[in-house]
Amino acid sequence: MNFQQLRSVRETARSGFNLTEVAAMLYTSQPGVSRQIRELEEELGVTIFARAGKRLTGLTGPGETLLPIVERLLQEAENLRQAGKDFMSRAEGGLSIAATHSQARYALPHAVRDFRELFPQVTLNLHQGSPKQVAEMLIAGEADIGIATEALANYPQLVTLPCYRWTHSVVVPHGHPLLEREEPLTLRQLTEYPIITYDQGFTGRSHIDDAFDKEGLRPNVVISAMDADVIKTYVELGMGVGIVASIAVDPERDHHLHAIEARHLFEINVTRLALRRGTWLRGYAYSFIENFAPSLTRQVVEEALSDEIVTV
Repeated sequence: MNFQQLRSVRETARSGFNLTEVAAMLYTSQPGVSRQIRELEEELGVTIFARAGKRLTGLTGPGETLLPIVERLLQEAENLRQAGKDFMSRAEGGLSIAATHSQARYALPHAVRDFRELFPQVTLNLHQGSPKQVAEMLIAGEADIGIATEALANYPQLVTLPCYRWTHSVVVPHGHPLLEREEPLTLRQLTEYPIITYDQGFTGRSHIDDAFDKEGLRPNVVISAMDADVIKTYVELGMGVGIVASIAVDPERDHHLHAIEARHLFEINVTRLALRRGTWLRGYAYSFIENFAPSLTRQVVEEALSDEIVTV
């Protein structure tokens, strides 16, 4: 048994059983991948993949059981490499952060700036995507740390920890009728105008929808987007009322808009930091995490990673 065989099995499952894609990823030939898989199956005495002729079509029952073990073995091998690097050189290497657009734009900049000052020899890679994509990058080992509000807690392969709580604000252009009211803003008042807010699955959109549903109201969402800057742009053009994360409103940059308090309308949101269960983190990764979320000390994170089940 060798690591090339294990990688061949893992990447075959990840690629949807496309051996051509696996061969390119592992810098080998398609027959070479097939041979590695076959030799491992012969050594273990089980068939890992179902076949239709020469084509692989899925995992067998034993394959479903063995794949998580293969994943863990390769994860531990990577952990060994990372541990060695950590002991030899604590201030060099790379760190990959996957985050949603809102987190990358509004929550991460100060943490990234401070990290670069502390660890100038560490290459920091920022990846942006939907919450689902953030989770998938973590699970695939393409990112070390994931940050998002939605979805991360839904993946058993990940350990998720709360970072901070935040609320939504309503943004309108100068002279908007909602600015003339004397009482706190209501959901019913919002339904009288076109609404521009986040896509489904982004930045607390589920809490926005839930609030209207509980009141039996149907908002007229005319535009949805992944990024608050896009939402604010269309609000400035007079195309609707915006609902964005409060952190995304900057009075200096957004001087053409007015923010209206909406914490009483929508449920409080929690941004979470996620890590792949069983992963080894370099020392500087713990520094980044604590700088971003001071409550997540190295001890807290290590305890979470060592737990079988983490509840937040």
